[in-house]
Amino acid sequence: MQKVTTFLMFEGRAEEAMNFYTSLFPNSAIQQITRYGPEGPGAEGSVIHATFTLAGQELMAIDSPAKHGFTFTPSMSFYISCQSEAEIDELFARLSAGGEVLMPLAPYPFSPKFAWMADRFGVSWQLTLAPEPADTLPVSD
Repeated sequence: MQKVTTFLMFEGRAEEAMNFYTSLFPNSAIQQITRYGPEGPGAEGSVIHATFTLAGQELMAIDSPAKHGFTFTPSMSFYISCQSEAEIDELFARLSAGGEVLMPLAPYPFSPKFAWMADRFGVSWQLTLAPEPADTLPVSD
């Protein structure tokens, strides 16, 4: 069976980003890192390939030795449903520090509290506060 995995390409900051991201979410860890040696082509010690998990979801990352005319874009983002105001407030503070707030943390018609930002690595995140569970009525046939 095929597997779809998010793949993040950095230019020298992959390990720093992975360490930051795995510090934010429970059930997260760097699984494996392969590094460039002195023969290159990337900077010695930078990431040829790595796998890590965020809240149990596997991702991959590299440090590209080539400079590209592109980077991350907000049109692709990580969407996090937070279970409490304390959680969304903390994630917003940490992810937006040194980054760019695209939509400030506030209530919106589609969420009681929501924010969208690009972190200091340029990766885009959307945070939403999960709505309070509504009273449910049994469905009759």
